[in-house]
Amino acid sequence: MKGKILIVDDLADFRRLLRDALEEGNLVTEAESKAALEKAFAQEQPDLVLLDVKLPDGNGLDLLPSIKKRWPETEVIVLTGAPGDDEAVSWAVEATKRGAFNFIRKSAQFDFEKLLADVNNALERRRQMEETSMLRRALETMSGTASPIFQSAIMREVVRTVERIAPSDVAVLITGESGTGKEVVADLLHAFSPRSKGKIIKINCAALPRELIESELFGSVKGAFTGAHTDREGLFRQAEGGTLLLDEISEMPIDTQSKLLRVLQDQEVRPVGGKTSYKTNCRLVASTNRKTDEAISQGKLREDLFYRISAISVHLPPLRERREDIMPLANAFLKRFAAQANRVITGFTQAAVERLTAFDWPGNVRQLQNEVQRAVLLSEGDAVDASDLSVTYPRTTTEGSGDTNFTLLEGVERSAIIQMLKETGGNKLETAKRLGIGRQTLYNKIKAYGIEV
Repeated sequence: MKGKILIVDDLADFRRLLRDALEEGNLVTEAESKAALEKAFAQEQPDLVLLDVKLPDGNGLDLLPSIKKRWPETEVIVLTGAPGDDEAVSWAVEATKRGAFNFIRKSAQFDFEKLLADVNNALERRRQMEETSMLRRALETMSGTASPIFQSAIMREVVRTVERIAPSDVAVLITGESGTGKEVVADLLHAFSPRSKGKIIKINCAALPRELIESELFGSVKGAFTGAHTDREGLFRQAEGGTLLLDEISEMPIDTQSKLLRVLQDQEVRPVGGKTSYKTNCRLVASTNRKTDEAISQGKLREDLFYRISAISVHLPPLRERREDIMPLANAFLKRFAAQANRVITGFTQAAVERLTAFDWPGNVRQLQNEVQRAVLLSEGDAVDASDLSVTYPRTTTEGSGDTNFTLLEGVERSAIIQMLKETGGNKLETAKRLGIGRQTLYNKIKAYGIEV
């Protein structure tokens, strides 16, 4: 996780070491004193502050409340060169009380690996807070006193469902196409639950090699397999007291699903190669972009596991089925990205609004977000116009119309789909298999290209 980091430390050499360790992918700035920090208050809010306790003109612990007041969303990691263990412990406790994310002690053998881990964790929590803030505002505006981000009836019902189930510990399965906001809903479930003070740990089951996923989930002991040089704490234990999100759970190997089911039934996890089981105490949230009945029938998802993880299901409809939400979301993204780019952009022209609301958004909210960010960076006026957008009006052409609005690649792809549909007699499942794409992807492309079957 990358972000904006401010280092507040009076030692120039140490600041340089920190900058060298953190600068790749991050925007790092420095302040050498309390006075320099106070000047930085007038600048853009950082995601993270690394704050030394002893400054030439003040005490870092005394500055913590001011930092949290001025930059409430900013995470703070306190650094200290306290000579004694008792003093270091005392300062650590005080730093935590005043809102610090963590406390790291300087030493002759400074642990940069631990620092990097803490920095990544702090930036990750900052990102999670940012992502949940949009849905949080949606909940706050459900009274009707302001225009909520979600204006469609179906998404208001989703938000109300999330609000009702968040305080419980029941397992939740979130379904929907890619880009509809499943991870954001998981963040919201965590943020509004009694477990919000704990961590939300996330794993994409499709992104890990088969041989590593069990070690990642359940942990492993030294020597359990080739490369296991130390004991490894699994994600179930890391999420203790918090929430564990298993993203794209239908991509998890079936044999691992069996072991996961046992963990959920017994509320115990045994590390790979271990002889001792440990009690688990985390809320499970799972998500998938597959249709669950198809995933079960295709052997991608165990039916008994499905019933275990779907005590409550939350389905997020695609953006094309809730067009009332397009402009509220687009305006929220515009405000956010314009502020980040230090641009004054008042909104969208009528032509841009028509273009945005007419498009089908196969990539859903994620695609809309990226489109608005791109438009903010490329637009030259004080409003985003249709010419600033890369999306086009939906195609309404038929097979034989010879529409010339397609790009060369789109035309080739469209022709290939039409030809394969002819060869299969219009069988979409067989067409998708022969083209090497998913059935839902084929449906989206048929609709986008205006192909009549």
